[in-house]
This record gives sequence, C-alpha cells and structure tokens, in this order.
Amino acid sequence: MTKPVTQKSLIKKLSGIAAVVVLLSGCAANPQPVDEANDPIEGVNRVVYSFNELLDVWFLRPAATLYRAMLPPPIQEGIHNMLANLSTPVILLNDLLQGETDRAGTTVSRFAINSTVGVLGFGDPATDMGYKKHSEDFGQTLGTWGFEGGPYIVLPVFGPSNPRDVVGRVVDYFTDPVNMWAQNTDRDGIPITRAVLGAVDARAHYYDAIEDLKRNSLDPYSAMRSFYLQRRNAEILNNEDPKATPAPSLSFDFNAPAPGDEELTEAR
Repeated sequence: MTKPVTQKSLIKKLSGIAAVVVLLSGCAANPQPVDEANDPIEGVNRVVYSFNELLDVWFLRPAATLYRAMLPPPIQEGIHNMLANLSTPVILLNDLLQGETDRAGTTVSRFAINSTVGVLGFGDPATDMGYKKHSEDFGQTLGTWGFEGGPYIVLPVFGPSNPRDVVGRVVDYFTDPVNMWAQNTDRDGIPITRAVLGAVDARAHYYDAIEDLKRNSLDPYSAMRSFYLQRRNAEILNNEDPKATPAPSLSFDFNAPAPGDEELTEAR
C-alpha cells in the first residue's frame, strides 16, 4: 500500500529547504573574514570528532574489518559498484543543474551499461568502455552557482561538512528516487539499510588510507579537515579552472545573485 505525498507535506519540505538556501545566499553575498581553515568552532568540532572516533573504534571499524575478512575482494568491489550505481539519478540531476551536458551524457551511458551488462551495477564495464566515473551532489551544485561553503563543521556520525553541504545532503535525500519509492511504499527500512551498508562499504573501501592517516598524522583532526576541504574544492571545480554557473530561476526571490566569474576567481 502506497503512502500518498500530500501537497501540504511537500510544500513544507520545500519551504524548509528554501529557507536554508536563503540563509546560504546571504552568506554567499556577505562573506565574513575568517581564518584559512574557516573553523571558528574548532573546540566543539573536536569534541564531535572525538565522539565520531569512538563510534568508529567501537562499531564501524570492527564492522569494516569483518566485512573485509568475510567477503572476497571481487564481492566487495561489486557491492561498492552497486551502491554507486544507485546514486546515478542524483548525479544526473546535479549534472543537469550545473549545465554539464557532456557529463550528464556520461552518467546516462554509465547507468545504462552498468545496469545491463554490469548486472544491476555489480560490475563496472562502463569505465572500461571509456565512460569515466564521477560524483556530483547538490552541495557541489550550490558551489558551482557561487555559494560559499561557510564555516567548517563536524556532524555527529556524518563527519566533516559545512552549511552548504548540509543543505545539499538534505536535498539529495529527498530527490533520490530510491528514497522516494521507499517512503511511499512503507519500506522505510530501505534507506536506513542502504545508509548503513554504504557506511561500512566506504570504511572498508578506504580502510588502509584512513588507518594510514590516523597512524601518521600528528593531528588527525587537522589532517581530516584539510583533506575534506581540498577534496570538496576539487569536486566543485571538477579538477579544472574555477567557474561559476548562474543558478536557474526558481520561484523564490533570494535577493542575492550568485557572484560572477571574476568575483569568484578573486575570492579564491
């Protein structure tokens, strides 16, 4: 039995997202002077980071260790590929919102190939055929539209982030077709199962790199912060020159247009 999405509930969700985007637009239009790391609440962030480390030591790392021990590498890689394939609709939407038509074509081709020849995404023959994997999310889309990330924050469980990427995470969740289907068919456990499996898979996939960072860094917190900021900047720029894509016209008056190419280049 399906659960209808009422107009009232949909408007409520969209209004909440719009309100946060308005706050972000204000931050983008009036950037505040901050230090290079933009970490004004470092003390609080370190406490949350320590909490997340406890969760990793007690739960996530043991789960990832067991996962690696029980499943042969080809099966692990297959699960990793399937989870990535499920994220294709969100990637495609953000390709289009950024005006990246070539990358959108690659995303469609990858999904078609991997969902058929790759057996529901378990394999990744698309990469071997020249369709390179890439990742896009709404946080990156806001970045290409000119919205600044804002101060660095560490979220409980979810880890490194910033206000822009928090908004992006929420939008991605509600625009993901798998989540929509699960919510409207009384299968609310599917998004939770997918998130838990994704967390264990990611911890296992990057197991050696994470352990190396913790082992060889004098200050793992600072090392993780630096890694996150550099990675997000590279993802927004697609490892290319800085660019600013005008945000599409929405039915809201943000009163804060995205900065132009010259302004964004000077800011960076």
